[in-house]
Amino acid sequence: MLLARFPTGFRCSPQQREETIAIKIAVLDDWQDVARSSADWSRIAGRAEIVFFADAFGTGDEAAVALADFDILLTMRERTAFPESLIRRLPKLRMISITGASNASLDVAACTRQGVMVCNTAGGGPGAPYATAELALGLLIAAARAIPIADRTMRAGGFQRGVPVGVGLAGKTLGIVGLGRLGARVACYAKALDMNVIAWSPNLTEPKAREAGARLVSKSELMSDSDAISVHMVLSPRSRGIIGAQDIARMKKGAILINTSRGPLIDESALVAAVKAGKIIAALDVYDKEPLPQDHPFRASDHTVLTPHLGYGVAETWSDFYPRSLENAEAFLDGKPIRVLNAP
Repeated sequence: MLLARFPTGFRCSPQQREETIAIKIAVLDDWQDVARSSADWSRIAGRAEIVFFADAFGTGDEAAVALADFDILLTMRERTAFPESLIRRLPKLRMISITGASNASLDVAACTRQGVMVCNTAGGGPGAPYATAELALGLLIAAARAIPIADRTMRAGGFQRGVPVGVGLAGKTLGIVGLGRLGARVACYAKALDMNVIAWSPNLTEPKAREAGARLVSKSELMSDSDAISVHMVLSPRSRGIIGAQDIARMKKGAILINTSRGPLIDESALVAAVKAGKIIAALDVYDKEPLPQDHPFRASDHTVLTPHLGYGVAETWSDFYPRSLENAEAFLDGKPIRVLNAP
């Protein structure tokens, strides 16, 4: 129990602030069960009930029912979506903390209209700024050398028989879609492997490409000339489906398509068809629907390498995100909120 002091301008009246109430905090989308060990939750355990949710909600209705009694939500970036339709169904909600600087799947304006404060965890330490790029490199090598199939064969008692012959990467061409911070890092990795690097994105310039050690090409040239393609774009209405059916059709037979950014950047139905036909290998960390449905055709194919949205999720990230989420909750309970995105 807690005699809470809430900031003015958000969902609480002076009368409410004087009442003794039970505060409930939900820690969402703890997919790898790391939240409890990544921060000292005992700091607020005596002031609020903390509930950890390891599994994703199947629907918005499921989320609305499960979270109806919570005052504070500590979310993980862009996993559970919070559109206005869900926010309006959470009558007790007073504060949401997001990880990172922003969250495209949270309707901040709707939170403001509902009197819900939104805080972020921006301004942390170095963490693991290139963890997603490192995973992209891992997926590239795993796909090129059929490492998942080799591992599965070994564990089943076999050895080399039945393992597809891999390809060397030196001298091959890597196409990068989106040459920002992560895409440029992947370009560095590719150069270290003696690969040729080409790049395209809607706003990429020749000087920017040269700076990253890549050659600027057209989208169609990148799709047709690359032995492997790695996608590093932010998902937005403009970039949704930026790799479409015609783009996939241009790819070389046996080429590798890597996506560690967001699933909807690629036309999933076209990608499924290409994988089923054995034309390309899809090395994926992100999907249109997450968690990936159990009966999804990606799971049954030997032409895929799959990881469960691990991109930024390394120990260094968790040791930054969760303590800052805890700080946000603690500051809100003290009536002195920090890192607020939406002023009252």
